[in-house]
Amino acid sequence: MERERLSDSKMPNGLPLEQQPKWRHDFPVDIAREEEVERRDFVKFLVLVSGAFATGQLWVAGKDIVRRSSDPPGAMPIAKLTDVAVGSAHTFNYPGEHDSCLLVRIDEQTFLAYNQKCTHLSCAVLPRVEERSLHCPCHEGSFDMMTGRPTGGPPRRPLPKITLEIRDDTLYATGVELST
Repeated sequence: MERERLSDSKMPNGLPLEQQPKWRHDFPVDIAREEEVERRDFVKFLVLVSGAFATGQLWVAGKDIVRRSSDPPGAMPIAKLTDVAVGSAHTFNYPGEHDSCLLVRIDEQTFLAYNQKCTHLSCAVLPRVEERSLHCPCHEGSFDMMTGRPTGGPPRRPLPKITLEIRDDTLYATGVELST
């Protein structure tokens, strides 16, 4: 029965079943039916994709729980006051070696530091000191330099702020403030 159905069907290359390669006997695809998806295959696909999505969400939630429960990072020296000119920026890593941050000196007494990853898709933000903004060139996002809050583009969450402390003539990063 199956053999008869296959011999009557039209193969994708148009040749009869007898002239088809051996693998086509095991995996016959009729041109008229090649776009059809069986319900069972569709359900398998949905279950697989849903499971992958749920696993990914659990992974993200688990990482967030671990991050929030870990000890806060200690103070770390990031720059000498004389090394950062007024109106300039300095990059550093805090709290971990892969956490890129940006230190900006607004005036003689004002230093601000933020995580350098845009809250939209993690592109590096760049300072525009004269405009008092931090700019994300990937999707034209912008953040207020004084608060870290988004002012334009796709970002909806503020940048994590790095708390700073001055000891002697050295600037220290002392923590990370996550705004909601």
